[in-house]
Amino acid sequence: MTESHDWVYNYFNYFTEIEEHFRRVRGTGLFLLSPLDWALIESWKNSEVPLEAVFRGIDAAFEKWRGRRHKTQMVNSLAFCAQAVLTEAQVMAGNVSPARGRESAPPFAVEELRAYLAGNAERLRHAGAPALGEIAEALDRLAAEAEVHHAELEALEQRLTVLEEKMIAAVRGSQTEEELLEARRELDRQLRPYRGKMSAPQLALLEKQYLERQLLEKCGLPRLSLFYLR
Repeated sequence: MTESHDWVYNYFNYFTEIEEHFRRVRGTGLFLLSPLDWALIESWKNSEVPLEAVFRGIDAAFEKWRGRRHKTQMVNSLAFCAQAVLTEAQVMAGNVSPARGRESAPPFAVEELRAYLAGNAERLRHAGAPALGEIAEALDRLAAEAEVHHAELEALEQRLTVLEEKMIAAVRGSQTEEELLEARRELDRQLRPYRGKMSAPQLALLEKQYLERQLLEKCGLPRLSLFYLR
């Protein structure tokens, strides 16, 4: 397997294994992660928190919860485990070598990649904003060279990250003061039970990820990352 496929396997693996581990430890197979949960996973990924630290943190948080004499409610968010994950990451700091990907087939075919890039370009064109049209053209160029980029997925993801940042900046400027306030209120409502369990830098990154996710969903715009090619 190529180095590029090693990278993308680990990238996809990080999100899906955390989701599966949380469901398994919680003991309910039908549980769906919330936008806050996905934003939290994204913040851990961006902070390079080892996957093993996340697993250990989830286990420790649930062990502590199950040891309580009085359980007022179920654990309904990954945010409940945030402090334990941070503690485990600190314990493991400097003692973990980067994991190599396991042997597996490529995560998607060239044609799937081309269709994904072209489809996102079309969605941006329908949004109508001139700045989004420029990003759509860039995605079209990537789609036209999908075979080349399929062999360099890490480099492609970096390009898509830059384009997504430009897209977010373009639509954020169109938000009204009331829309910004409502998004902040909803974030504060969801985070209120967990603020004391996270560090200030962790909260700042989580807030950024969450608000960006909500903004794109509200505007009907796609995430451009390869992770969403599922």
